[in-house]
Amino acid sequence: MPLADYSHWGHLAVTGADRVRFLQGLTTVNVAAMAPGAHAWGAILSPKGRVLTVVEATMEAERVLLHCEPALVEKTVGLLEKYAVMDDVVTTPVTLVAHKAWTTPAEAWKTPYVFAPVSAAGAGAGAVSSPEALEIARVEAGMLVYGQDVDEDTFPFETPLAAWLDYEKGCYVGQEPVFRVHAQGQGARVLRGLRVEGDGAVARGAPVKHAAREKAGVVTSSVVSPTFGAIAMAYLHRTVWEVGGEVEVEGRKAVVVELPFG
Repeated sequence: MPLADYSHWGHLAVTGADRVRFLQGLTTVNVAAMAPGAHAWGAILSPKGRVLTVVEATMEAERVLLHCEPALVEKTVGLLEKYAVMDDVVTTPVTLVAHKAWTTPAEAWKTPYVFAPVSAAGAGAGAVSSPEALEIARVEAGMLVYGQDVDEDTFPFETPLAAWLDYEKGCYVGQEPVFRVHAQGQGARVLRGLRVEGDGAVARGAPVKHAAREKAGVVTSSVVSPTFGAIAMAYLHRTVWEVGGEVEVEGRKAVVVELPFG
């Protein structure tokens, strides 16, 4: 069971009377539908629908917490301040003791934070997992690293964030291009999992090939999992992204699977 300490992540407290309405119109998260204690993954998009930052929201009684990778804190705060022009909204970085523990790759996305010391994870939880173990667990779950698996050229529906998109929530920045592509079903690529034959991890950035398409995709993350063997995350072109299909990476066959692995 991976046990991850997220205390070093960015934790931003969004307060003020307009906080829910403001975040509803800025992020892909349906903040207005969140009950106290609920959490949800999402993003802040550019007007063209591209991912500027990935966030996880936690709803509290007097504030909404936004969590992000440490490298995204400054950028995320800048975006919040840029759009909070006439709104009663204040964004404050806060220090939190936070961790998560999950048992299967699919649970990694669904598990909320525990804002308490790791010991609160329960008897037998053990110590925080090593960086190597957490990286394996991250790839198994299809969780994203910004600048590696997702960046400003990425639409949210091309990633596992697609599972968190609410097409009924109403307007937000970048909504129109996202809705248009969704309605037309014209996405050009998607992030999939690959189960790679043979030993050892394939290289990040390795090209993915297919008999029908030489440039079929590119690997973004890769590990060797004790459970699934050599696995990778890769963007695949729509002509080769069918689950169960075969592609080639570094001369090795790979089977296309959904993210998370399981």
